[in-house]
Amino acid sequence: MSVYVIGDVQGCLEPLERLLTVLPLKREDELWFVGDLVNRGPHSRETVHLVRSFGARATVVLGNHDLHLLCVAEGTTHERQGDTLKSILEADDRQTLLRWMRHQPILHHAQGATMVHAGLLPQWTVDQAVLLAREVEAVLRSDHYRDFLALMYGNTPTRWDDGLQQVERWRTIVNGMTRLRICSPEGDMEFGYKGSLQGVPSGYLPWFAVAGRRSRGQCVFCGHWSALGLHAGTDVQGLDTGCLWGGPLTAMRIEDRALFQVEGMPRSASSRVRV
Repeated sequence: MSVYVIGDVQGCLEPLERLLTVLPLKREDELWFVGDLVNRGPHSRETVHLVRSFGARATVVLGNHDLHLLCVAEGTTHERQGDTLKSILEADDRQTLLRWMRHQPILHHAQGATMVHAGLLPQWTVDQAVLLAREVEAVLRSDHYRDFLALMYGNTPTRWDDGLQQVERWRTIVNGMTRLRICSPEGDMEFGYKGSLQGVPSGYLPWFAVAGRRSRGQCVFCGHWSALGLHAGTDVQGLDTGCLWGGPLTAMRIEDRALFQVEGMPRSASSRVRV
């Protein structure tokens, strides 16, 4: 069995369909998606339908845009300029799709690899991150998920502390796993920067470059940072290659790191602000 990890799709159905035709898929193979299945691209609802059609063969972790969909649907935030969520929000099967989204994991660990949308804070081991993700997943799947969504947005606390409780704890887990790009050597997250490696502000590093990162040496697949592009590191593989912004859509096979890419959305259709 092979596992193919696919970068941020963001509602770009046609590139995903083409990518699936170039993958040498066998019946038993699995597809892992690094999150942000929806939003900004033209076909969010159809993309979710396609991924759901694979059943247990597909594993999806939640990204920041997927969580944004849930918040908009519950009225805890508003649609932003450039959002393309109406195809789901106005769909006849809206509740089915939203419930399915809400029950997806925020981190997946199997086959000797870990998949998360954005990153892992330097204080976390992979084993600890798995347990922390389960905490947030339990809240999102509970009858009280709306209460958490109403308080989920925010940039504080900026740093992990094992003593964090309730909403502050869960918010920090969500921010680390779905929004993190750069942080200080001590693990303080900075959310405003979305540029390339060359422009990282003084005093901050890519999360995967922090010395002493406790997940170092563990195989991690992630997305979220389109300006970073393909990052084929020794232990961290960043697969958001900007399909939405005119870059390719990328998949990587876990066992041998084989790379598969197809052309993404036309640049003329990709003039929105990156988030």
